[in-house]
Amino acid sequence: MDTAIKYNKYDIEVIKDEARQLVNKGVINRNQPIYTLCKYIPSREWVCVELELENNDFLLRDKIIDLLGREDWSED
Repeated sequence: MDTAIKYNKYDIEVIKDEARQLVNKGVINRNQPIYTLCKYIPSREWVCVELELENNDFLLRDKIIDLLGREDWSED
């Protein structure tokens, strides 16, 4: 009996976290479209990312800031 658990490496929280890390490093900008992330995710896995985004009502043309949602800012 095969009891393997299906694990989605790219659930929406993982995608948000990866996007946030890229923004914090200055690699991408909050105002760029979400499809900009495809440059940083292996192409064979991008289909899974697209599906997860779609399942969570995100469009590839939406801005990354929409994906990140509320952000906490520390005082400068």
